[in-house]
Amino acid sequence: MTTDSQARLTLEDTVRSLTTAAVELESQVTELRRALTGIDERMRAVSDALHRFARPGEHVGG
Repeated sequence: MTTDSQARLTLEDTVRSLTTAAVELESQVTELRRALTGIDERMRAVSDALHRFARPGEHVGG
């Protein structure tokens, strides 16, 4: 049987662990957003380059 102080410590440990996990996830989300922004910029640059180099009257892409 657990005492109130043991239960409180367990709850505090759980909250601390979940808080740490949340901070780590937020950091990962931020990094993923940065990566997606970079990918989007590169895709636009490639798309623009393809359109510049396309022959007149030729359709490029989607």
